[in-house]
Amino acid sequence: MNCQEIIEAIEQRYPLKYACDWDNPGLLAGSREREVDTVYIALDATDQVVDAAAECGAQLLLTHHPMIFGRICSVTTDDYVGERLIRLIRDDISYYAMHTNYDVMGMAELAADRIELREREVLEEVLEGEGIGRVGRLSCPMTLRECAEFVKERFGLPNVKVFGDLNRQVERAAISPGSGKSMAEPARSKGAEVLITGDIDHHTGIDMADCGLSIIDAGHYGIEHIYIGDMERFLKERFPGLRIYTAPIAQPFEVL
Repeated sequence: MNCQEIIEAIEQRYPLKYACDWDNPGLLAGSREREVDTVYIALDATDQVVDAAAECGAQLLLTHHPMIFGRICSVTTDDYVGERLIRLIRDDISYYAMHTNYDVMGMAELAADRIELREREVLEEVLEGEGIGRVGRLSCPMTLRECAEFVKERFGLPNVKVFGDLNRQVERAAISPGSGKSMAEPARSKGAEVLITGDIDHHTGIDMADCGLSIIDAGHYGIEHIYIGDMERFLKERFPGLRIYTAPIAQPFEVL
């Protein structure tokens, strides 16, 4: 099969029209006609990931976060994006990213399933009733501390950051994988008692806690790493003859 056949399957399930207007998903490097028998899947196209894709003989690298967001005026080894692009093109590896279109059409439900969220609804609509995040009811009331421990267990995390009273009882919850600062107000307006997300800054955390919305910051990678296994399953179901390698699940930082 060629790269375009895989892209068509991906875009049928996760259409690009659901991507946010600031986003840049799609084929970012290489040829649609490239014959593919091996795919490497990762959250980000880091140096280590680009090396691993080449080492396993992948002809297609598939990531969640696009390596290219803004305008590129040159492709040289003078900067990390240009250097990675040169390595991908040199090794004849096509590179495809699926970001907010996957967040809307895949990640939101997948993350809500992990925490067994019931009676769920879209947290913030993007298009045609579909959108970013979910809000609903936890399987049972629990303290904020118990909820934080539950999130750690369900996403395989060593730690989370919590804003709010750990002894407070919570039941209505919102979850928004990735960077969820902008989801705080939508979560509060929909009656959530706790928001589970990542990349929460100091002021958002303390202000929302004062307004009655507790926050569990599970990290950007902490929730979104579920993309890797989900896409592996997706490709295996649709292309059983494809060899698939995945980046190991490992936090990109250490807390000492």
